Amino acid sequence: MTLSRRTFAACLVGALAAGVIGLPGLSLQSAMAQSPTDLNAQGPLGDVVLGSPDAKVTIIEYASLTCSHCANFHEATFPTLKSKYIDTGKVRFILREFPLDPLATAGFMLARCAGNDKYYAVTDLLFDQQRNWAFTDKPLDALLQLAKQAGFTQESFEACLKDQKTYDAVNWVRDNGANKLGVNATPTFFINGKVENGAISVDRLEQILNPLVGG
Repeated sequence: MTLSRRTFAACLVGALAAGVIGLPGLSLQSAMAQSPTDLNAQGPLGDVVLGSPDAKVTIIEYASLTCSHCANFHEATFPTLKSKYIDTGKVRFILREFPLDPLATAGFMLARCAGNDKYYAVTDLLFDQQRNWAFTDKPLDALLQLAKQAGFTQESFEACLKDQKTYDAVNWVRDNGANKLGVNATPTFFINGKVENGAISVDRLEQILNPLVGG
């Protein structure tokens, strides 16, 4: 059930005050894909896609910006995925929002407000700097400073976090993943529709992808 903007603001403030700003150490549980139709549902704002539309393989990652396992994947494995498979036209990659807490919701809202051309620049920055904003005493202040690096002002930062359309869209993606696809932990990957759980290593990535791309 989607929360109202007022409830979101209250939850965000409460979470920041209480220090409940992330859920590190989540156990990785299995997820079950229900149907291609559910997996193809893009949400109100659509998917932001990296890679060729003609790629043999599509990877969809459900992630949370405050998830340490997700940050590990984006730091350790994603550079290889991008250079070896995405940039060469072998893989299409889609990151979908699955925030585990109000702070992660705020981060994804900022990425959406930045626009599709800056979406991955913002999410990459937030994954790279996760320890410096998601696990600090004043995470909202730290998030604002990072947002400014992406071109936000304090005014546009606050306006984004009050935007009901963006808030609802992020939650729609999360709810669809949970209710229709069985996603219950992050990161969860769908690789040509097949589920893979956890922060995939480079070796595991190549083991999965090479037979699919023929290399």
